[in-house]
Amino acid sequence: MEKRKIGVVVHGPEIIDSGWAKKIIDLLSQKGDVLAKLGGTMGRTAVIDAFLEDEIDITKRLKPSESIKKLSSLVDELYLLNYGKSKETGHAFGRLVMARVGKIDIPIIQIERPGDADGTVILWTKGSKDNALSIAKDLKISVVNPPKIEESIRRDQDTEDTVYRKISGVYPGEHILMNGVVIGRANSKDIEIVAKNNRISEIRGGQVKKHGLEKLGECKIESAIVKTGLLRRTKKKPRVLRQNKSGKAVIIDHIAESSFEIGQDADCAVTIGDDTTDIAGDIMYRLGIPIIGITDGDLDNITSNTYIPPGSLIIKLKGGSDDKVGREIRDKIFLGKNSIDLTDINDLKKQILEIAGDRVEEIKNHLPV
Repeated sequence: MEKRKIGVVVHGPEIIDSGWAKKIIDLLSQKGDVLAKLGGTMGRTAVIDAFLEDEIDITKRLKPSESIKKLSSLVDELYLLNYGKSKETGHAFGRLVMARVGKIDIPIIQIERPGDADGTVILWTKGSKDNALSIAKDLKISVVNPPKIEESIRRDQDTEDTVYRKISGVYPGEHILMNGVVIGRANSKDIEIVAKNNRISEIRGGQVKKHGLEKLGECKIESAIVKTGLLRRTKKKPRVLRQNKSGKAVIIDHIAESSFEIGQDADCAVTIGDDTTDIAGDIMYRLGIPIIGITDGDLDNITSNTYIPPGSLIIKLKGGSDDKVGREIRDKIFLGKNSIDLTDINDLKKQILEIAGDRVEEIKNHLPV
């Protein structure tokens, strides 16, 4: 008898850090052949720290819905693993993913907050309810009916140039990120982002961060990736992978979530912006790649327990200078490109300090091990 082919999409660092991703994959492996992919970006460091990169595919940056679509033609059933801040946020996440997935002919089962008192199993599509009941029994959590998939996007009735996007599962005080950029802070649980002509004009239930909107620029909020709160809440011992080097330096300019793709074979990464330096530095730490960070003290603290790679140089500039200096570095050193040949990292550091000039307020050296 042919073994069942089981797909698993793992979303976010918490389900990995808690140990439940590994437990569930092992459990499902007793029932069939498992093919697992990461959905989202910030789970990559968690996968590396947990020694799971051979079990969970992290080679491509995919949204959870994209990972589901890629696996759906290869497997008989699929499990979405998530550990939201609460049952409500987890169910809201599932609703959003399924709305983006559309029609799928295989059973899709979400496992939300396993091991917690409010942990649940949701059978999102028509299919084998027995499988949902079986995994729920194994995990000692309950099966619940699928929450209604609500339309989170609406448009102005009189004009198509104004778009409204409702964000669920937000707590007051949390940062709101769109495509990796902090665009504001929540004042309530009811948040609606308003965009006119693809530029955010208002955050209803929250306050905008003007500088963040400037960084974001034009953006289709209908398809943008939105996150709230801390990107990784659990403290774990970081693990460094051995990487093949390419003899090049790369620049990561306010796109921290693409750090893995941009910098995975580099010898050095120049990071522009406080949060970009914080996030990209943490990812580069796992890859053993030093960074040259350009900051100006505008850190939003969307991460915790992050690490800076040994051999890195962090340059703090006068307030509001990091974007301008970043543009100068890209133009004068990288000649408008994303990477350059690198022969001496110390020479690169010297060139960047010369460009920064009297705008430098503080320099921090992270000595090599």
